[in-house]
Amino acid sequence: MGFKGLKPINYGGREVWPLIEGGKGVSATNHMSSGAWAAAGGIGTVSAVNTDSYDSDGNVIPQDYHGATRKERHQELIDYAIAGAVEQVRRAYDLANGKGAININVLWEMGGAQQVLEGVLEKTRGLVTGVTCGAGMPYKLADIAARFNVNYLPIISSGRAFRALWKRSYHKVADLMAAVVYEDPWLAGGHNGLSNAEDPTKPEDPYPRVKAVRDVMRKEGISDDVPIIMAGGVWFLREWNDWIDNPELGQIAFQFGTRPLITKESPIPEQWKNKLRELEPGDVLLHRFSPTGFYSSAIRNPFLRNLEARSERQIPYSRVEAGEHTVQLDVGVKGKNFWVAPKDLERARTWNGQGFTEALKTPDDTVVFVTPEERASIRKDQADCMGCLSHCGFSSWKDHDDYTTGRLADPRSFCIQKTLQDIAHGGPVDDNLAFAGHAAYRFKQDPFYSNNFTPTVKELVDRILTGD
Repeated sequence: MGFKGLKPINYGGREVWPLIEGGKGVSATNHMSSGAWAAAGGIGTVSAVNTDSYDSDGNVIPQDYHGATRKERHQELIDYAIAGAVEQVRRAYDLANGKGAININVLWEMGGAQQVLEGVLEKTRGLVTGVTCGAGMPYKLADIAARFNVNYLPIISSGRAFRALWKRSYHKVADLMAAVVYEDPWLAGGHNGLSNAEDPTKPEDPYPRVKAVRDVMRKEGISDDVPIIMAGGVWFLREWNDWIDNPELGQIAFQFGTRPLITKESPIPEQWKNKLRELEPGDVLLHRFSPTGFYSSAIRNPFLRNLEARSERQIPYSRVEAGEHTVQLDVGVKGKNFWVAPKDLERARTWNGQGFTEALKTPDDTVVFVTPEERASIRKDQADCMGCLSHCGFSSWKDHDDYTTGRLADPRSFCIQKTLQDIAHGGPVDDNLAFAGHAAYRFKQDPFYSNNFTPTVKELVDRILTGD
């Protein structure tokens, strides 16, 4: 028995704790963390998003790209992704030693997601119990699960999103849907599903939202034994007391994404772990700079502050004199047909004087002002694009049809592949995107982590099961 009657559930033919390790892409979770989580009796999650492969000496193989075109580099990316995820799954399965279960996590918005998922499942038959999938509307997930006979666990953030997936596709493969992950858009780390109807600055209580998901599930005839997994903001189980054994919600399980980052088995570099230990409330920012176009949550470090500042150095323009656009921009651009408002001309001249001498066009008829070094870096990253997303706002890449989104590349965004690979492999935490959930400040407050204590995954799971 766990905390307050938390009972094991039957998953994939065995009893496991209803505790799931959140799968964090690009090597922020790997076989060590997920294998250990499963060995402790929970559900470990290997990320299948750009994960590491190893050479015969066990060293990480650097993901270098040699293709001359984006399309060629995209194929290299898919090959790396499949090889890495297969390797991680095999190692995690061995570490789990027949206990718990191993899931894989796939970002549906990842470039070549379907190809990667099929490639991994093809080579790991019998090792993967389920596939967790979010970021986008993965209608095809059920069909793929059926072909490989694995469970699937869609990630949604509203009853409405679940209903759409169920009606269009999932009802046909009802028996393999092992759980529904409710990922709270205001609490979870990484990319999240905030809809246009929801206000990023006004968090909603997750309880009624999860109850609404259960109501939809009941209406569609789905058993209360199919768990809803609460993801985002979960720290102490005692804070979810009224969710456990609550007939209104049916079976509930809990996903831990941020908390397992500080464990002995967590593969993230030491300096990233140290950064997490010093966060205060409000240090994680829900922002919209991601090239996916989704909102996402990350540590508000100099990297993110720089993107905030860049977007603030932004003015609208028109190609002809019109409305308040009565003067010509004379800094940062070549040519005369940039008409702006007089007040914006003054701002542009000020930025120019501060060294932000280059104006870059955005897809929204604005220009942002950057330094010559920033401009060179942005242009290089855009040119080096290897198509890691199905649609990328930063480079205008699309992974199908004519390989372009048809929109101007957006200099207010960034190359997500470059920064996530860098931070995961020891690059400076302040100069990279550092995803984290909004409860990350609790590392500093939770006595479990005092004196720089780093638990093993087993120690963390045992601790969680006490309610703390």
